[in-house]
Amino acid sequence: MNVRLALALLGLVTAPLAAQAKPPKPDSAARRDTAAAATALVREVFAYEGGGRDPFLSLLKTGDIRPLLTDLKLVGVYYDGRYPARSVSVLRDVTNNKIYRVKAGDIVGRLKVTTIRPREIVFTVQEFGFERQETLQLARQEVTP
Repeated sequence: MNVRLALALLGLVTAPLAAQAKPPKPDSAARRDTAAAATALVREVFAYEGGGRDPFLSLLKTGDIRPLLTDLKLVGVYYDGRYPARSVSVLRDVTNNKIYRVKAGDIVGRLKVTTIRPREIVFTVQEFGFERQETLQLARQEVTP
């Protein structure tokens, strides 16, 4: 009887230990797959919403430097005396013949259109953290007698 009692006690003691036993370890390839699925890389994405040029873009890769003020020619000014905000200026880039139709507040490269007057357009040029005002005027037509 003592043997039966010892076996019964041994069975009662080892049953909970067998339930707590760890499952067999998977092979190393399966562990790598589950580890890769568990650790996903998350990159932070930043979108620049400010005014002017995006400071995180390289100037060498983008065309934001062009057109320069010296490359632009004022072709026409369509001035609305009643509502000056509706005035439009037409500019031509002499290097590639591209046409720009701009209103007050528009940005062309580093040039911001500040004011449109009947025969001229005023730009605010942003260079190296400084701003300056530049003006383009319509070419005077010569009157023949």
